[in-house]
Amino acid sequence: MSDQPVILFDGVCNLCNGAINLTIKCDKKNRIKFAALQSEAGRQLAKQYGLPENDLRTFLLIENRKVYSRSTAALRVCRLLPGMWPLCYGFIIVPAFIRNGIYDLVAKHRYKWFGRRDQCMIPTPELRARFL
Repeated sequence: MSDQPVILFDGVCNLCNGAINLTIKCDKKNRIKFAALQSEAGRQLAKQYGLPENDLRTFLLIENRKVYSRSTAALRVCRLLPGMWPLCYGFIIVPAFIRNGIYDLVAKHRYKWFGRRDQCMIPTPELRARFL
């Protein structure tokens, strides 16, 4: 694996896929890589970092060989993006139990509120290099 940050996400979740598409659109320097948690690469990274392989309710960022999850991962991704996105990182001052409480509520209902796909997102040939 390269030293580039890697986002691990639920590949069948419409909300997660929307967040990944937004990240791809904003990350014009292609600094961030991606892997669905259901993919072989996603499972291997989960195993490598001692993470539960079947926990699809979380969003993970591997950055500088450290794993960040849930709201902390999302805020750290914002910090990596250009423009006004890094300002969102200011929400890191909100205690994690509050941020993650909101995160967990959305994660619990994400399929009902945003829907799900039958299969993981298949990247276009232009984007394939960004996916592990």
